[in-house]
Amino acid sequence: MDREELGRWRALRRLVETADPPTRAAALRAAADRSRTVVIRTIRTAGMGHVGGDLSVIDILTCLYAAVLRVDPERAGWPDRDRFILSKGHCAAALYTTLAHSGFFPPAALSTFMAPLSPLNGHPDRNKVPGVETNTGPLGHGLPVGVGAAIAGRLAGSSRRVYVVLGDGELQEGSNWEAAMAAGHRDLDNLTAVVDRNRLQQGARTEATNRLEPLAGKWRSFGWQVSEVDGHDHLALLAAFAEPGAGRPRCVIANTVKGKGVSFMEDRVEWHHKVPSAEQAEAALLELAP
Repeated sequence: MDREELGRWRALRRLVETADPPTRAAALRAAADRSRTVVIRTIRTAGMGHVGGDLSVIDILTCLYAAVLRVDPERAGWPDRDRFILSKGHCAAALYTTLAHSGFFPPAALSTFMAPLSPLNGHPDRNKVPGVETNTGPLGHGLPVGVGAAIAGRLAGSSRRVYVVLGDGELQEGSNWEAAMAAGHRDLDNLTAVVDRNRLQQGARTEATNRLEPLAGKWRSFGWQVSEVDGHDHLALLAAFAEPGAGRPRCVIANTVKGKGVSFMEDRVEWHHKVPSAEQAEAALLELAP
């Protein structure tokens, strides 16, 4: 645990809870861009990573940890905590950065990302990193685990909720639709799936690889309540997460841009798995500077 980051995270949560909308939006934007700069540095240092997807999901993670999830870094194993699962586990740098900025562990540890024997593997490991709920990376596994966690919470009579962030490319995996069907059948209203809909996957656009549209209609046909929002609009994301429940699992389709925040990375498929050069990293950091 990192006391300085913990204090900063708690102050951000108080501000987001009490401030007027413009102030709230500005605070979340600053937090997200801070995370983006750290992701760039982390991947540049490691020489490995999935920078495009990290940058597209940062705003979603920022909103969840700054305003939505009931978690406590001082009690990472608190039984009634909300469960968060990053199904697109290859974007671990974004998750690690968010956890570090929430006080779960010191940000200095990010310099060891992908290094031999570092707990900060290329895919999250719940046995090594506080705040990680389940190991992810084999795509299509996160939502099935989330469904199990939601069922367990219901059986335990707990008020905890389960949030799963999925990449849109992994929705081509059949295991996700089996999980969606099971969640709809059981009316798991304690489960929220968030789709990072950046429309790019490794090597191509999602629609060229295996068409997903009409995506919202697919989720609704499985019995889910669906919202579609701009995945980089923090206030729109918060409004979607706060929508009254309808006795059904909820899906938030967050329309995002791969590589968001760095002009030469945005909506470019080659940045799915590419490390910026020293010159590119410097240019990216200049664009992200406040």
